[in-house]
Amino acid sequence: MAMTTGHELAVSTRSLRKSFRTIRGSRVAVHGLDLDVPTGGVHGFLGPNGSGKTTTIRMLLGLLHADGGTMHIFGTPVPRRLPEVVARVGAIVESPKFFPAFSGRHNLRLLADAIGTPRSRVDEVLEETGLADRGKDRFAGYSLGMKQRLAIAATLLKSPDLLIFDEPTNGLDPAGIREIRQTMRRLADEGRTVLVSSHILSEVEQVADTVSIIGRGRMLAQGSVAGVIGGGQTGGAVEVGVADPESAGHALRRAGLEVALSSGGLTVSGADDPAMITRVLAEQRIYLNRLVPTKRDLESVFLELTREDTLGAATAQPAAPARRTAYPDPGTAGPEEGR
Repeated sequence: MAMTTGHELAVSTRSLRKSFRTIRGSRVAVHGLDLDVPTGGVHGFLGPNGSGKTTTIRMLLGLLHADGGTMHIFGTPVPRRLPEVVARVGAIVESPKFFPAFSGRHNLRLLADAIGTPRSRVDEVLEETGLADRGKDRFAGYSLGMKQRLAIAATLLKSPDLLIFDEPTNGLDPAGIREIRQTMRRLADEGRTVLVSSHILSEVEQVADTVSIIGRGRMLAQGSVAGVIGGGQTGGAVEVGVADPESAGHALRRAGLEVALSSGGLTVSGADDPAMITRVLAEQRIYLNRLVPTKRDLESVFLELTREDTLGAATAQPAAPARRTAYPDPGTAGPEEGR
Protein backbone atom coordinates (compact mmCIF):
# COMPACT_ATOMS: atom_id res chain seq x y z
CA MET A 1 0.00 0.00 0.00
CA ALA A 2 1.55 3.29 -1.10
CA MET A 3 1.48 5.59 1.92
CA THR A 4 1.87 9.34 1.72
CA THR A 5 4.61 11.29 3.41
CA GLY A 6 5.40 14.81 4.47
CA HIS A 7 2.65 17.43 4.72
CA GLU A 8 0.49 16.21 1.84
CA LEU A 9 -3.18 16.48 2.64
CA ALA A 10 -5.39 13.45 2.14
CA VAL A 11 -8.37 15.71 1.36
CA SER A 12 -8.64 19.44 0.78
CA THR A 13 -11.45 21.66 -0.45
CA ARG A 14 -11.41 25.38 -1.13
CA SER A 15 -14.53 27.57 -1.35
CA LEU A 16 -16.63 24.48 -2.02
CA ARG A 17 -20.27 25.32 -2.72
CA LYS A 18 -23.43 23.33 -3.32
CA SER A 19 -27.10 24.30 -3.31
CA PHE A 20 -30.30 22.41 -4.04
CA ARG A 21 -33.55 23.59 -5.53
CA THR A 22 -36.57 23.31 -3.25
CA ILE A 23 -40.22 24.26 -3.53
CA ARG A 24 -39.32 27.46 -1.69
CA GLY A 25 -36.43 28.36 -3.96
CA SER A 26 -32.82 27.37 -3.30
CA ARG A 27 -31.23 25.85 -0.20
CA VAL A 28 -27.47 26.19 0.35
CA ALA A 29 -26.07 22.90 1.64
CA VAL A 30 -22.34 23.69 1.47
CA HIS A 31 -21.26 27.31 1.71
CA GLY A 32 -17.64 28.16 0.81
CA LEU A 33 -16.19 25.17 2.67
CA ASP A 34 -12.43 24.96 3.26
CA LEU A 35 -11.76 21.45 4.57
CA ASP A 36 -8.32 20.02 5.32
CA VAL A 37 -7.77 16.37 6.25
CA PRO A 38 -4.15 15.48 7.08
CA THR A 39 -2.70 12.17 5.96
CA GLY A 40 -2.67 9.48 8.62
CA GLY A 41 -4.91 9.07 11.65
CA VAL A 42 -8.63 9.45 12.18
CA HIS A 43 -10.26 12.73 11.15
CA GLY A 44 -13.72 13.45 12.51
CA PHE A 45 -15.96 15.40 10.13
CA LEU A 46 -18.53 16.67 12.59
CA GLY A 47 -21.81 18.51 12.52
CA PRO A 48 -25.52 18.04 13.14
CA ASN A 49 -27.78 16.26 10.70
CA GLY A 50 -28.29 18.50 7.67
CA SER A 51 -25.03 20.43 8.14
CA GLY A 52 -23.60 19.37 4.75
CA LYS A 53 -21.36 16.44 5.72
CA THR A 54 -22.85 13.85 3.37
CA THR A 55 -23.20 16.38 0.57
CA THR A 56 -19.48 17.20 0.85
CA ILE A 57 -18.49 13.54 0.83
CA ARG A 58 -20.67 12.79 -2.18
CA MET A 59 -19.07 15.68 -4.08
CA LEU A 60 -15.59 14.39 -3.24
CA LEU A 61 -16.52 10.99 -4.64
CA GLY A 62 -18.04 12.42 -7.81
CA LEU A 63 -21.57 11.41 -6.82
CA LEU A 64 -22.78 15.02 -6.76
CA HIS A 65 -21.89 17.99 -8.94
CA ALA A 66 -20.37 20.95 -7.06
CA ASP A 67 -21.61 24.45 -7.88
CA GLY A 68 -18.14 25.89 -7.38
CA GLY A 69 -14.82 25.65 -5.56
CA THR A 70 -12.02 23.09 -5.76
CA MET A 71 -11.48 19.62 -4.30
CA HIS A 72 -8.30 17.54 -4.07
CA ILE A 73 -7.60 14.00 -2.87
CA PHE A 74 -3.90 13.39 -2.25
CA GLY A 75 -3.20 16.52 -4.29
CA THR A 76 -5.16 15.29 -7.31
CA PRO A 77 -8.06 17.52 -8.44
CA VAL A 78 -11.39 15.73 -8.30
CA PRO A 79 -13.74 14.85 -9.81
CA ARG A 80 -11.94 15.78 -13.06
CA ARG A 81 -9.07 13.37 -12.36
CA LEU A 82 -10.83 11.05 -9.93
CA PRO A 83 -9.95 7.92 -11.98
CA GLU A 84 -6.27 8.59 -11.21
CA VAL A 85 -6.80 8.40 -7.45
CA VAL A 86 -9.94 6.31 -6.98
CA ALA A 87 -7.95 3.12 -6.35
CA ARG A 88 -6.52 4.78 -3.22
CA VAL A 89 -9.97 5.50 -1.79
CA GLY A 90 -12.49 3.24 -0.09
CA ALA A 91 -15.83 4.63 1.02
CA ILE A 92 -19.07 3.66 2.71
CA VAL A 93 -21.66 6.32 1.96
CA GLU A 94 -24.85 4.26 1.87
CA SER A 95 -25.94 0.96 3.38
CA PRO A 96 -23.83 -1.78 1.76
CA LYS A 97 -25.56 -4.53 -0.22
CA PHE A 98 -24.62 -8.14 0.45
CA PHE A 99 -26.31 -11.46 -0.28
CA PRO A 100 -28.04 -12.47 2.99
CA ALA A 101 -27.86 -16.24 2.32
CA PHE A 102 -24.11 -16.20 1.58
CA SER A 103 -21.37 -16.19 4.18
CA GLY A 104 -19.33 -13.09 4.82
CA ARG A 105 -16.33 -14.74 3.16
CA HIS A 106 -18.34 -15.74 0.08
CA ASN A 107 -19.72 -12.21 -0.29
CA LEU A 108 -16.21 -10.78 -0.18
CA ARG A 109 -14.90 -13.34 -2.67
CA LEU A 110 -17.60 -12.37 -5.14
CA LEU A 111 -16.68 -8.71 -4.70
CA ALA A 112 -12.95 -9.44 -5.04
CA ASP A 113 -13.63 -11.24 -8.33
CA ALA A 114 -15.70 -8.31 -9.57
CA ILE A 115 -13.00 -5.71 -8.91
CA GLY A 116 -10.06 -7.88 -9.96
CA THR A 117 -8.56 -8.32 -6.50
CA PRO A 118 -6.85 -11.62 -5.57
CA ARG A 119 -9.04 -13.81 -3.35
CA SER A 120 -6.15 -14.03 -0.92
CA ARG A 121 -7.11 -10.52 0.22
CA VAL A 122 -10.43 -11.79 1.58
CA ASP A 123 -8.99 -13.59 4.59
CA GLU A 124 -6.62 -10.68 5.18
CA VAL A 125 -9.40 -8.10 5.39
CA LEU A 126 -11.54 -10.38 7.55
CA GLU A 127 -8.61 -10.54 9.95
CA GLU A 128 -8.13 -6.76 9.84
CA THR A 129 -11.76 -6.14 10.79
CA GLY A 130 -11.97 -8.80 13.48
CA LEU A 131 -14.25 -11.13 11.49
CA ALA A 132 -11.82 -13.96 10.80
CA ASP A 133 -13.69 -16.37 13.09
CA ARG A 134 -17.10 -15.41 11.65
CA GLY A 135 -16.25 -15.49 7.96
CA LYS A 136 -18.10 -18.78 7.41
CA ASP A 137 -21.32 -17.49 8.99
CA ARG A 138 -24.24 -16.35 6.84
CA PHE A 139 -24.50 -12.59 6.43
CA ALA A 140 -28.16 -12.73 7.52
CA GLY A 141 -27.03 -13.89 10.95
CA TYR A 142 -24.60 -11.02 11.52
CA SER A 143 -25.31 -8.31 14.06
CA LEU A 144 -25.55 -4.73 12.78
CA GLY A 145 -22.02 -4.07 14.02
CA MET A 146 -20.69 -7.13 12.19
CA LYS A 147 -22.48 -6.11 9.01
CA GLN A 148 -20.86 -2.70 9.20
CA ARG A 149 -17.44 -4.27 9.78
CA LEU A 150 -17.98 -6.51 6.75
CA ALA A 151 -18.70 -3.36 4.75
CA ILE A 152 -15.41 -1.93 6.00
CA ALA A 153 -13.69 -5.18 5.02
CA ALA A 154 -15.11 -4.77 1.51
CA THR A 155 -13.57 -1.30 1.22
CA LEU A 156 -10.20 -2.73 2.27
CA LEU A 157 -10.01 -5.29 -0.54
CA LYS A 158 -8.10 -2.88 -2.79
CA SER A 159 -5.82 -1.69 0.05
CA PRO A 160 -6.86 1.99 -0.02
CA ASP A 161 -4.87 4.76 1.64
CA LEU A 162 -7.99 6.81 2.43
CA LEU A 163 -11.16 5.41 3.98
CA ILE A 164 -14.31 7.55 4.07
CA PHE A 165 -17.13 6.49 6.38
CA ASP A 166 -20.39 8.45 6.50
CA GLU A 167 -22.18 7.99 9.85
CA PRO A 168 -20.83 4.43 10.30
CA THR A 169 -22.38 3.91 13.76
CA ASN A 170 -25.97 4.85 12.91
CA GLY A 171 -28.38 2.32 14.40
CA LEU A 172 -25.71 0.42 16.32
CA ASP A 173 -25.93 -0.52 19.98
CA PRO A 174 -23.08 0.50 22.35
CA ALA A 175 -21.19 -2.75 21.69
CA GLY A 176 -21.42 -2.26 17.93
CA ILE A 177 -20.31 1.36 18.23
CA ARG A 178 -17.28 0.27 20.23
CA GLU A 179 -16.40 -2.36 17.60
CA ILE A 180 -16.48 0.21 14.79
CA ARG A 181 -14.49 2.68 16.85
CA GLN A 182 -11.81 0.09 17.55
CA THR A 183 -11.72 -0.92 13.89
CA MET A 184 -11.23 2.69 12.74
CA ARG A 185 -8.46 3.21 15.29
CA ARG A 186 -6.70 0.02 14.20
CA LEU A 187 -6.86 1.02 10.53
CA ALA A 188 -5.43 4.46 11.30
CA ASP A 189 -2.64 2.93 13.38
CA GLU A 190 -1.68 0.87 10.32
CA GLY A 191 -0.95 4.12 8.45
CA ARG A 192 -4.21 4.78 6.65
CA THR A 193 -6.25 7.97 6.76
CA VAL A 194 -9.78 7.50 8.08
CA LEU A 195 -12.29 10.30 7.42
CA VAL A 196 -15.43 9.66 9.46
CA SER A 197 -18.49 11.91 9.42
CA SER A 198 -20.77 11.90 12.42
CA HIS A 199 -23.20 13.97 14.45
CA ILE A 200 -22.27 12.04 17.64
CA LEU A 201 -19.42 14.24 18.82
CA SER A 202 -18.71 12.42 22.08
CA GLU A 203 -18.21 9.15 20.21
CA VAL A 204 -15.76 10.57 17.66
CA GLU A 205 -13.82 12.39 20.37
CA GLN A 206 -12.71 9.00 21.71
CA VAL A 207 -11.02 7.96 18.47
CA ALA A 208 -10.18 11.04 16.38
CA ASP A 209 -6.76 12.68 16.08
CA THR A 210 -8.03 15.72 14.18
CA VAL A 211 -11.49 17.15 13.58
CA SER A 212 -13.47 19.59 11.48
CA ILE A 213 -16.72 21.01 12.81
CA ILE A 214 -19.22 22.42 10.34
CA GLY A 215 -22.60 24.07 10.73
CA ARG A 216 -25.05 25.04 7.98
CA GLY A 217 -22.45 24.05 5.39
CA ARG A 218 -19.70 26.34 6.72
CA MET A 219 -16.47 25.55 8.53
CA LEU A 220 -16.59 26.50 12.21
CA ALA A 221 -13.36 24.97 13.51
CA GLN A 222 -10.71 22.45 12.53
CA GLY A 223 -7.42 21.15 13.82
CA SER A 224 -6.22 18.66 16.40
CA VAL A 225 -8.81 17.49 18.92
CA ALA A 226 -6.81 19.01 21.77
CA GLY A 227 -6.38 22.26 19.86
CA VAL A 228 -10.06 22.64 19.04
CA ILE A 229 -11.15 21.80 22.58
CA GLY A 230 -8.49 23.97 24.19
CA GLY A 231 -8.79 26.88 21.74
CA GLY A 232 -12.25 27.98 22.75
CA GLN A 233 -13.61 31.25 24.00
CA THR A 234 -11.94 33.19 26.76
CA GLY A 235 -13.67 32.71 30.04
CA GLY A 236 -14.45 29.01 30.19
CA ALA A 237 -17.47 27.85 32.14
CA VAL A 238 -17.30 27.06 35.85
CA GLU A 239 -19.68 25.31 38.20
CA VAL A 240 -20.60 27.54 41.14
CA GLY A 241 -22.10 26.20 44.36
CA VAL A 242 -23.98 28.68 46.61
CA ALA A 243 -26.75 28.49 49.21
CA ASP A 244 -28.98 30.89 47.23
CA PRO A 245 -28.56 30.19 43.48
CA GLU A 246 -31.31 32.61 42.45
CA SER A 247 -29.77 35.66 44.16
CA ALA A 248 -26.30 34.66 43.00
CA GLY A 249 -27.56 34.32 39.43
CA HIS A 250 -29.07 37.83 39.45
CA ALA A 251 -25.81 39.32 40.78
CA LEU A 252 -23.66 37.55 38.20
CA ARG A 253 -25.94 38.49 35.30
CA ARG A 254 -25.79 42.16 36.36
CA ALA A 255 -22.01 41.84 36.12
CA GLY A 256 -22.34 40.76 32.49
CA LEU A 257 -21.79 37.04 32.94
CA GLU A 258 -23.83 34.21 31.40
CA VAL A 259 -25.57 32.10 34.02
CA ALA A 260 -27.57 28.88 33.80
CA LEU A 261 -29.04 26.71 36.54
CA SER A 262 -27.42 23.30 36.88
CA SER A 263 -27.91 20.29 39.11
CA GLY A 264 -25.07 21.43 41.32
CA GLY A 265 -26.00 25.11 41.48
CA LEU A 266 -25.00 27.47 38.67
CA THR A 267 -22.97 27.21 35.49
CA VAL A 268 -21.27 30.55 34.83
CA SER A 269 -19.38 31.52 31.67
CA GLY A 270 -17.80 34.71 30.36
CA ALA A 271 -15.41 35.40 33.25
CA ASP A 272 -11.80 35.74 32.10
CA ASP A 273 -10.75 35.00 35.70
CA PRO A 274 -12.86 32.91 38.11
CA ALA A 275 -11.81 35.35 40.84
CA MET A 276 -14.27 37.78 39.27
CA ILE A 277 -17.12 35.46 40.25
CA THR A 278 -15.88 35.33 43.83
CA ARG A 279 -15.59 39.12 44.01
CA VAL A 280 -19.03 39.84 42.50
CA LEU A 281 -20.76 37.45 44.90
CA ALA A 282 -18.78 38.56 47.96
CA GLU A 283 -19.85 42.16 47.34
CA GLN A 284 -23.45 40.94 47.69
CA ARG A 285 -22.55 38.94 50.81
CA ILE A 286 -23.04 35.70 48.91
CA TYR A 287 -20.31 33.18 49.61
CA LEU A 288 -19.22 30.17 47.58
CA ASN A 289 -19.05 26.61 48.75
CA ARG A 290 -17.77 25.33 45.40
CA LEU A 291 -16.05 26.74 42.29
CA VAL A 292 -15.00 24.08 39.74
CA PRO A 293 -14.04 24.59 36.06
CA THR A 294 -16.23 22.50 33.79
CA LYS A 295 -14.56 19.96 31.52
CA ARG A 296 -14.64 21.07 27.90
CA ASP A 297 -15.32 18.49 25.22
CA LEU A 298 -16.16 18.53 21.52
CA GLU A 299 -19.86 18.74 22.26
CA SER A 300 -19.52 21.84 24.42
CA VAL A 301 -17.23 23.46 21.83
CA PHE A 302 -19.72 22.66 19.09
CA LEU A 303 -22.58 24.23 21.04
CA GLU A 304 -20.51 27.37 21.56
CA LEU A 305 -19.62 27.58 17.89
CA THR A 306 -23.12 27.05 16.58
CA ARG A 307 -24.49 29.66 18.99
CA GLU A 308 -22.04 32.19 17.55
CA ASP A 309 -22.89 31.05 14.04
CA THR A 310 -26.59 31.69 14.59
CA LEU A 311 -25.92 35.20 15.86
CA GLY A 312 -23.60 35.91 12.93
CA ALA A 313 -26.25 34.83 10.43
CA ALA A 314 -28.29 37.95 11.26
CA THR A 315 -25.71 40.17 9.55
CA ALA A 316 -25.60 40.85 5.80
CA GLN A 317 -22.24 39.16 5.34
CA PRO A 318 -21.61 35.49 6.25
CA ALA A 319 -19.97 35.21 9.66
CA ALA A 320 -16.24 34.48 9.66
CA PRO A 321 -15.21 31.05 10.92
CA ALA A 322 -15.31 31.14 14.69
CA ARG A 323 -11.99 29.35 15.08
CA ARG A 324 -9.52 27.86 12.68
CA THR A 325 -6.35 25.84 13.07
CA ALA A 326 -4.92 25.62 9.57
CA TYR A 327 -3.00 22.75 8.08
CA PRO A 328 -0.37 23.23 5.35
CA ASP A 329 -1.99 24.37 2.09
CA PRO A 330 -1.68 21.82 -0.71
CA GLY A 331 -0.43 24.56 -3.00
CA THR A 332 -3.12 24.23 -5.62
CA ALA A 333 -3.10 26.40 -8.71
CA GLY A 334 -5.97 28.67 -9.74
CA PRO A 335 -9.64 27.90 -9.28
CA GLU A 336 -11.04 24.82 -10.90
CA GLU A 337 -14.77 24.26 -10.95
CA GLY A 338 -15.98 20.97 -9.45
CA ARG A 339 -17.85 18.80 -11.94
